[in-house]
Amino acid sequence: QVQLVESGGGLVQAGGSLRLSCGASGRTFSMSAMAWFRQAPGKEREFVAVIQWNGAGTRYADSVKGRFIISRDNAKNTGYLQMNSLEPEDTAVYYCAAKRGIVTTSTTDRTYDYWGQGTQVTVSS
Repeated sequence: QVQLVESGGGLVQAGGSLRLSCGASGRTFSMSAMAWFRQAPGKEREFVAVIQWNGAGTRYADSVKGRFIISRDNAKNTGYLQMNSLEPEDTAVYYCAAKRGIVTTSTTDRTYDYWGQGTQVTVSS
């Protein structure tokens, strides 16, 4: 099992920045990818970004490309989502997710085996 804990959410004005962190513990050696998803009120959960845990590849949703950067620190077993030029439309609960086994850059939430509890990001206009 892998446990994931997000942090770094909060309230920010439009145009501002936030950095989310996702700390992993447990059987972290089995992790092959870490992704971020988000869910706004009344909407379905959507893919934001993913990084292969070996750092070989990343993938972003079109809506955040050029504004968000996903990264990871293997030594700390921590993933990050740097969010810049935030817009009110980015307001959502952000979840990190991890995949075990086969390396992937999947954008589908059912691909991922482990999930954090989520952290709220609110962008005011």
